[in-house]
Amino acid sequence: MTPGEILTAPGDIELNAGRPVLSVSVANTGDRPIQVGSHYHFYETNAALRFEREATRGHRLDIPAGTAVRFEPGQSRTVDLVPFAGERQVYGFNGKVMGALDAADQDAPKQATDRAASQTGDSAP
Repeated sequence: MTPGEILTAPGDIELNAGRPVLSVSVANTGDRPIQVGSHYHFYETNAALRFEREATRGHRLDIPAGTAVRFEPGQSRTVDLVPFAGERQVYGFNGKVMGALDAADQDAPKQATDRAASQTGDSAP
């Protein structure tokens, strides 16, 4: 062994093994590229990305940590998402959840989205 050498187990490492995967078709309707990072709450991505938003609540991209997916203007593609694990609490991003993903009040995310849209003048996605 050499100092600083990294020893890894033989074989491939499967990311998110055994986790349910949600495949979603996404289209960038904007005029600028949009990049989404590996642990960004996909439900709260840029409003110019069109997809079945409610289905993605509590999910992130199924890609290695520290990487991202880029959507060019007019581009459509299918991405795989996995559910957040751990305590399943989301804070920040676009402020649409700000708490537990599994809250008893299932209308809270929609109300937050509507509230954010009314503040910016955009229509809710």
